[in-house]
Amino acid sequence: MKKRLLAMLMTGAMVASLAACGGGSSTPADDTQKDGGDKAGTTSGCSVDVILKTTASEYWSYVKAGAEAYSKDNPDVKVEVKGATSETAYDEQQNMIETDLNSGAYDAFVIAPLQADLVKTLIAGQTAPIVAVDTNIDAPEVLSFVGTGNEDAAAEGGKAAVEAAKAAGWDKVQAIAISGVQGDGTATARLTGYEKGVTEAGGEFLKDEIQYADAVADKAATSMEAIMQNHPEGIAIICCNNDDMAMAAARAAKGNAAYEKTIFVGFDGIQSACNAILSGEETMSVAQEAYDMGYKAVEAAVKALEGEQVDSFIDSGSKVVDSTNCDEYIDDMKAKGLCAVSVLCLQSGYQQKVSTACGYFCGCTSYYKRNQPAG
Repeated sequence: MKKRLLAMLMTGAMVASLAACGGGSSTPADDTQKDGGDKAGTTSGCSVDVILKTTASEYWSYVKAGAEAYSKDNPDVKVEVKGATSETAYDEQQNMIETDLNSGAYDAFVIAPLQADLVKTLIAGQTAPIVAVDTNIDAPEVLSFVGTGNEDAAAEGGKAAVEAAKAAGWDKVQAIAISGVQGDGTATARLTGYEKGVTEAGGEFLKDEIQYADAVADKAATSMEAIMQNHPEGIAIICCNNDDMAMAAARAAKGNAAYEKTIFVGFDGIQSACNAILSGEETMSVAQEAYDMGYKAVEAAVKALEGEQVDSFIDSGSKVVDSTNCDEYIDDMKAKGLCAVSVLCLQSGYQQKVSTACGYFCGCTSYYKRNQPAG
């Protein structure tokens, strides 16, 4: 009865919002749309509030770029993106959510929760459309979850890692995970997937030796030091919760002969990881379509405002990226505009300024050094 009443209230709120928010396009923009192609018309503007786990990482900058791209393609839809200073700044995100929900300034919300259970209580009774992105929120107020099937994606990464370890000459294929925040739903799903993939491919996942590093690179390096101390003989596979952690772990192991052939697996598919893969540092990454994730999350929120039915789960896609397909993957990122600033900096000759001027998009620098003359 409560769910039926809530649904009626939400429907009423959405219908009331139709006059304030018009439709967007049904797919991420292609060149035709950017050139002013035939789009669904928008009416007077609506406002979508996007609250991410953080904006202080390369991965989340891609989600942010995708969300903002929707507004560029649909100018009558205002998109405001914000996030905590880190993935452990719980109080900061809580304050953002509470403030924005009570502000009356937004028609719909897209939220990537740091603590899904807490956010569930914060949004209880809300009638404005809410879409979860990256990490699901198990609440009736959430109309759709846009993200990666983390368990299945990590399983594919685990399988690929075992095959790579065998090809590298490891007879005893054991894997240890350096995970994110303990108890986080996304981190848990990835751990489960890694274990499943490694085991199904014939490897051994050392579940009792999981290291938790709060999704932070520095802590991942410390975790790697502990692993090397506990296993001076070497470990075949290190499965990490994200690419920043995988790169940090690989750097920590550099120079240790026992870990020379270790397979370092990251997750996210950020461009700096591709750079590390091409240089032989990180071995592979389970690449999320983070840009599409941000775009589709805002798109779902707008559709809900218009009274359209939205899928309860929208899979933004994933694939394993290694040295065999990394160039192709970077080209795809470039097509979405995520490499444009790096190329501009490089062609202007400011190679020393790339990391500063280009922010988190400097990972493709070495790619363009190899493929395009500077200046």
